[in-house]
Amino acid sequence: MIRFSLSALLVACAFIGCAQTSLSPSAYRRIEYMIPMRDGIKLHTVIYVPTKVAGRHPILLERSPYGTDEIFVDPLYLKAGYIIGEQDVRGAFLSEGKFVDVRPENATPDEATDTWDTIDYLVKHVPSNNGAVGLHGVSYPGFYAAAGAIHTHPALKAISPQAPVSNWFIGDDTHHNGALFLQDMVDFGSWFFYPRKGPEAQHEGLNFDRPSKNPYDFFLSTGALPNFDTLYFHGKLPFWENVMRHDTYDAWWKARSNPEHLVGVTCPVLTVGGWFDAEDMWGALHTSSAIEKQDPGTPNFLVMGPWFHGMWAMGEGRFFGDLDFQSDTSGWFRRNVEFPFFERYLRGKSVPPPARATMFETGANKWRTFAQWPPAGLASERWYLSAGHTVSPAPVAGAQAPDTYVEDPAHPTPYLANPATPERTREYMIDDQRWAEKRPDVLTYKSAALTQDHVVAGPIDVDLTVSTSGTDSDFIVKVIDVWPDNATQLSWNDKSMAGYEQELRADVMRGKFRNSYEHPEPFEPGRRTRLHFKLNDVLHDFRKSHRIMVQIQSAWFPLVDRNPNRFEDINTARDSDFQPATISIYHDQQGESSIGFGQLGS
Repeated sequence: MIRFSLSALLVACAFIGCAQTSLSPSAYRRIEYMIPMRDGIKLHTVIYVPTKVAGRHPILLERSPYGTDEIFVDPLYLKAGYIIGEQDVRGAFLSEGKFVDVRPENATPDEATDTWDTIDYLVKHVPSNNGAVGLHGVSYPGFYAAAGAIHTHPALKAISPQAPVSNWFIGDDTHHNGALFLQDMVDFGSWFFYPRKGPEAQHEGLNFDRPSKNPYDFFLSTGALPNFDTLYFHGKLPFWENVMRHDTYDAWWKARSNPEHLVGVTCPVLTVGGWFDAEDMWGALHTSSAIEKQDPGTPNFLVMGPWFHGMWAMGEGRFFGDLDFQSDTSGWFRRNVEFPFFERYLRGKSVPPPARATMFETGANKWRTFAQWPPAGLASERWYLSAGHTVSPAPVAGAQAPDTYVEDPAHPTPYLANPATPERTREYMIDDQRWAEKRPDVLTYKSAALTQDHVVAGPIDVDLTVSTSGTDSDFIVKVIDVWPDNATQLSWNDKSMAGYEQELRADVMRGKFRNSYEHPEPFEPGRRTRLHFKLNDVLHDFRKSHRIMVQIQSAWFPLVDRNPNRFEDINTARDSDFQPATISIYHDQQGESSIGFGQLGS
C-alpha cells in the first residue's frame, strides 16, 4: 500500500536513479478533460498528446487515487510517441463523486464501468489516437488496471496490473491471513484513508504527534486497537473504522476481493510482481492465477522479479538491501518484456508475446521462462522439524519432546533487529535473521549443509502441530537461506555475506483462522492442533554449501498487531485482555511439523 505513484516515485528516483522522465511541454500537449460517467459524475483526466512524433498512437492510461499533479513515464514510450493519460478515480482529488476503497464490482457504478466509460470517451475525443488503449499501474493503480478489464471494452487492447492490490484481508497490505498489518495501517493509512479533495499537493492527511519516535514503543504504549481512534484518529479515518467493524472475512471483505471478480477479461494481461514486495506480492500471484482460471483463452502472462514494491519501474534493479543480483533486472524487464508487450498488443508490432511465466530465480540470479506457473513436473518434498533444532527430509522417528517458548504481548517479539528503526523497512523481506536466532521467543531449525544446488518453486506449504496455553495465538513462519560461514561474497557495500541468514519467505497466520477466515475457532488450551497454510511462491536456488532454516515465533511487532492470546474480536479488545501464552511446536510420530517445497530441476 506504499504511496508509489508520482510523489513517492520522485523520492525513489533521488536515491536509486529512476527510469522515468517527465513529459516535456515542447514534446507533448497537455489536455484536461472532465469525462462524464453513465450516472453523470465527471472524472478528472489529464492527457498528453505527442507533438513531435507523427502518426496515430495508442493511449497508455493509469487510473489512480494518488492524484495527477505530476506524471513520469519511461523514455521508451515517449520516444515511440505514446499518448499518456492519468485519471483521478471517482471521488479522488479533482474528480467528482464519492471515493470508496477497493470499490466492489457491481457497486453501481464500479471501477469496470468507470473504466469502460473513460475509454469510450478517450478513443472518440483524444486527437491522433489509433483506437487502442492500454491500462497499467503499480500498487493501488494496479488494482484499477485489473478491475478495469472486467467485461473488457473493445478498445482496451492490453492491461498490465503491477503489484495489484487484490485482497486486503488474506494477503495484501492491511492484513495477512487475517492478522492486521498495524504499522502500515497507521503510518500509511493516516495519510491515505483521510478524505481528500482538491489537488494532490494540498492533501496532508491526518497529522498527529507520536509521543515517541520509536515505533515499537509508540505502538506498544498505545495498546489495544480501539485506543488508536480514541487517542489519535477521532473518527476522521472512515476506512479504519470500517476495518475495525469487520474482524472476520465477511461479505464486506469478500466484495472487496478483486481476483474472484476478474471475469470477462478478454484483452491480454501482463501481471508483474516482486519476490520481495512487502505490500502486494500476494496480489500479483493471485491476480494472474484468477485470470488463468476464470478467463480461459485470454493471453495471460506473469513476471516475478527480485524486486521490492514497484522496483521494476525504477533504476536498473541490480541491488536490493545486501543482495547483488549480478544484472540490471529492472531495465531488462522494461526493455525486453513490458515495452514489447504493449508494442505487440497496442500497435500490432510483429514481436513475440512474453512467456506465460517469466520468473527470476533468486540464489542463482538468472531469468527463467515457463509454460505455466507453478511449473509442471515439480517433485513434492517435505522438510521435517526435529530434535536438536534441525530440519531435514527425514521423517521423525521415535519420541521427541516439543519445543516451547513464551510469547508475552507486553514484550512482543519485534520484526527487526533494531525495534527503534523509525519507519517500516522494505528490506525486512530479506534481512539477516541471526539476531532472531538468539531470542528465547523464537524457535530455529537448521539443516545440514547442502551437497548440491537445490531449486524450489511455487508456494511453500507449512504444516505444523502446535499448542498454546491460550485460546488464540499467532504463528509467524520464516524460511531462510543460510549462507556458508566461509562464503567470500561481499554485498554491494562491501559487507561480508559469510553466515548471512537471508530471509527468503515469511508470513503470519492468525491461529483462530487456521480452518476458516469466515468462521474463526478457538484453541483448546494445551491441546495439539494442526496449523496448515501456505507462504507466497518462490523460485529459489539454495546453493551448494548453503543451509535451509526455519524460524517460528508468535509476534512480529509492530509490523503486525498483537494477539491477546485470547479468542475474541481483537479489533475491540481491551488492554486488560492481553496475556502471555506458552507455545509448543511438536515433532514426533503423533504430530509432525514440516514445510513443503516443489522441487525443480536446475
